[in-house]
Amino acid sequence: MSEFKTDVIHRGDCIEVLRSLPDACVDMVFADPPYNLQLGGDLLRPDNSKVDAVDDDWDKFDSFAAYDAFTREWMTECRRILKPEGSIWVIGSYHNVFRLGAAIQDLGFWVLNDIIWRKSNPMPNFKGTRFTNAHETLIWAARSRDQKRYTFNYDALKAFNEDVQMRSD
Repeated sequence: MSEFKTDVIHRGDCIEVLRSLPDACVDMVFADPPYNLQLGGDLLRPDNSKVDAVDDDWDKFDSFAAYDAFTREWMTECRRILKPEGSIWVIGSYHNVFRLGAAIQDLGFWVLNDIIWRKSNPMPNFKGTRFTNAHETLIWAARSRDQKRYTFNYDALKAFNEDVQMRSD
């Protein structure tokens, strides 16, 4: 393998890129994986105009088992490249966050918090058959349960939040 460089954006298949990195070289991973939306046709507004939804091949999986296998493969590589005091942040929606959480726990990560990103302008539920999906969930996990330290900038977050402890929403 060539010399490891820091502060570089790597482009390519996530699993191949992760495999190219040395063990324990990363302090923190932020992952925004495919949501596996499982769209069953076009998404239309009440006026019948089409919503430009995610329907790319990278978000299509033949089954939940295929999605889970993919998820566990990239998460396994993330765990390998994390330093002993590292942590991972993974974001998802109701389409995938529960599957992500199960994989995180099954692979030996230790969940520190779930954080809600409340959307200020979410896409409405056009058919009026469900709640408007107005948030996404971030799962913050340490590399392991036995981990004694991880980075959390409490004072900086508190200062950013008008000197009030930051909440998980």
